[in-house]
Amino acid sequence: MEPDAETVSAPRQLGKYRIKRGIYTEEQFQKNYERNTPSPRNRDFRIQGRVQCRFSWARFRKIILKMFPILNWLCAYRVREWFLNDIHAGLSVGMVQIPQGLSGVLLTRLPLPVVNGFYSAFCCSLTYVIFGTSHHISIGSFSILNAMVADVLKTLNFSPILTANGTFANFSDANYMKSYMEALTLTASTTFLTGIIQLLLGCFCLGFVTTYLPKTLIDSYLTAAALHVIVSQFSFIFGIVINFHMGPLAIFYNLFQYCVALPKANATSILLFLVGLVMLRISNCIKITYKHSPVAFPMELLLIITITIIANHVHLHAESSMLAAKMVPHRFLPPTLPDLSNLSRIVAHAFSLAIVSYFLLIFVGKRYACIHNYNISSNQELMAIGLCNIFSSFFKSFAVSCAISGTVIQEKTGGKTQFAALIGASVMLVVVMKVGHFFQALPNAVLAAIVMVNMFPFLEKFMDVPTLWRQDKYHFVIWIVTFAAVLCLGLDIGLAIAMGFTFFIITVRSHRMKIVMLGQIPNTDLYRSLSDYKAAAEIEGVKIFQCCSSISFANMRHFKGYLLEKMDVKAVPLDENEMRALISVSLSSTGMEKKDFQCACVCDPPEPLPRIPYTEKLVKRLHRDNESSSSSLNLIRWSKFESKHSSGTLPTGMLQTQHAQSTAIRLRAARPESGKKKDEGERTWHSSDPGVDTSTTLLCQEATQLRSTEFSTYPVHTIILDFSMVQFVDLQASDLLRQMFHMFQNLGISVLIASCHLSVIAIFEKNDFFDGCVTKARFFLTLHDAVLAALEQNQRPEIVELSVGDPEQELDEGLTEEQKITGSELLNEEPISDLFRAYSLQSEAEMNIFQQYDAPPPEPGDRDEEWEQKWKYARDP
Repeated sequence: MEPDAETVSAPRQLGKYRIKRGIYTEEQFQKNYERNTPSPRNRDFRIQGRVQCRFSWARFRKIILKMFPILNWLCAYRVREWFLNDIHAGLSVGMVQIPQGLSGVLLTRLPLPVVNGFYSAFCCSLTYVIFGTSHHISIGSFSILNAMVADVLKTLNFSPILTANGTFANFSDANYMKSYMEALTLTASTTFLTGIIQLLLGCFCLGFVTTYLPKTLIDSYLTAAALHVIVSQFSFIFGIVINFHMGPLAIFYNLFQYCVALPKANATSILLFLVGLVMLRISNCIKITYKHSPVAFPMELLLIITITIIANHVHLHAESSMLAAKMVPHRFLPPTLPDLSNLSRIVAHAFSLAIVSYFLLIFVGKRYACIHNYNISSNQELMAIGLCNIFSSFFKSFAVSCAISGTVIQEKTGGKTQFAALIGASVMLVVVMKVGHFFQALPNAVLAAIVMVNMFPFLEKFMDVPTLWRQDKYHFVIWIVTFAAVLCLGLDIGLAIAMGFTFFIITVRSHRMKIVMLGQIPNTDLYRSLSDYKAAAEIEGVKIFQCCSSISFANMRHFKGYLLEKMDVKAVPLDENEMRALISVSLSSTGMEKKDFQCACVCDPPEPLPRIPYTEKLVKRLHRDNESSSSSLNLIRWSKFESKHSSGTLPTGMLQTQHAQSTAIRLRAARPESGKKKDEGERTWHSSDPGVDTSTTLLCQEATQLRSTEFSTYPVHTIILDFSMVQFVDLQASDLLRQMFHMFQNLGISVLIASCHLSVIAIFEKNDFFDGCVTKARFFLTLHDAVLAALEQNQRPEIVELSVGDPEQELDEGLTEEQKITGSELLNEEPISDLFRAYSLQSEAEMNIFQQYDAPPPEPGDRDEEWEQKWKYARDP
């Protein structure tokens, strides 16, 4: 049996709920449910009589595992699953590190003693295995860092051992040997200071900075760094030596030099490079599976061993590291402490090296940690690389970092833990000590092919740029700026520019204000954007604005401008007289008497300046098609009254209904209490809102503009701000928000805040946000509570009362006869004007009683005993 069509199309109702409760303000909710107020911290720091030391094995274990991350994976090592993969990866990485260590002379042109370089690499790898948190990082020399260290040598005017034309210096010269040893000492000092800087940064936990760097910046930085590495390999590919430059636009200068020297290129080196490149690309098509796990074909290991054997038996006429290694004056220099006498000359270079070395390490580590789903500690990585550089300086070696090509090989050959790096370092050291001279014949072009192929995974990130353009324009701009800065200005300056630009974008994006006007979904307590949902309807007399970000000094002007634009008003600064009146009322509200002459002692603390509620007033916007009918709002008078409630008598400004707002100033009013003194200079509007203080400035229409065609009516009686998405409001934004409360209150518009988080309310309390006008009674627990409160408060006409004056005193006593006639005509337009005789009615129930008797309330003098008995019976039957 097929189901009915109506049954199929009807939406499935998962459940219903019905909640019956009263309207909650934040003040009522905190009182009813006993908010826990945090006790103030004791700021009186005193030395205790005794020091208590508590020891916990759990805490001790946690500290040890944090300081020595090797214990985390060593205790959980899976021998059957990981051992063969780590052996395979370690052999490949170790064999690649051998020719890399031998060929560094072509970039730095300052060859280290061969054994010193490999001892340094072994100690650094061992240190990182113990203290590092990444499972795939391979520590070693980085060509760009070596070139940056070579720039430091220019401060000593040291002439390189290997000149641009490929000839070597004369080591028999005593002066040259002295200069050479000074260069090694300066290199060791730079490396040592680099490690000290990194260690100090780690101790102060400054590695958290990397938390604010997006993945887009990391990918772009590594892509630009890969291009720098590829350009540095051109010396190996073409078999030519140039003056390798570092700094802004250095990559373009180096490319130009390679192009100029291209006619001198070695054809054999180019051919070997192409052969190695093709073989490495073919190896990606070879798939090997062992116990249902894919294993990469060890093409790098096979290529190095094969070409090395051929080069030792056949002269290939290609550039290699054999000649440079033979010209080194010392095979090994014993470890010594670095010389710290010239720290002032190298501190800037050392800081630059420390930053680049660390960020290169953490960027590559985060990339592979994300791929293999584990976490790395940024501070621990900072301390680990700092210790590596300190140990490297003892062997007069260069600063170390992540060896990108070795890391890529370790990851793609199946390395699971740092045990692979430990095997690779051990293999490298043993092979160099026993048969190191055998690998000196390996052509450098083969090493260049291995390095370039391992840079391709980073270059593939170019394919993400179109996707970023479609998905997120901000990240697209970050990618482009980072890539251009690092490529053109270098790894150090480019990194600083990329980080600064990224922080700027994050700040702009987080403080960019988005405000949405909400409407109610009919017959529900749900409120959605009016522009996004057709079913959402705006509530009459209520404007709901949802703030979709935090409010701070950066976006508060936009917040204010948006609200004023939607309310069709604009802010005008108060003039001098209005400010003087505002200050005088503020002084009177604080109990400070105004005296013409006052004498005080200078030893007494100065009186605090009065806080001015606001410095602007709201006026109607002038429109081109109706400029003549626009009226301005001006400050006229201040009033102060005794409080009916705990917070004082409540002025709201203009009446909420359309006709009441334009005619209320012409109604009669009298106070029922006898014995009141006359005060013709003070008039006020009373309402039932307990949250408003009478120190708020009262605004009304200018007397010269009260014409029948110029009465400005305001249909909105309440503004509700949905703060459910606001995380914080800073001090300046709090001041602006409080001023807007006062300014809208002068128009008779109440401002309510809904769904404000308790932490934001705590910020308001700390910033002295609340006063007589702005109280917690304006803060509601939910948006629906605020809407119900606004509708309940404004469902009846407001009752107008004068503060002082005779029973027959009129509000329009300062108007002309023409304006009085106009006002009286308006009074007869609607029956509702009969209800606006300004008597001091005691409650809403009294108004209902008059409606039941179907008669207007009598004058205060006509209330006889019979009327009082009827009123008492009706009120309390």
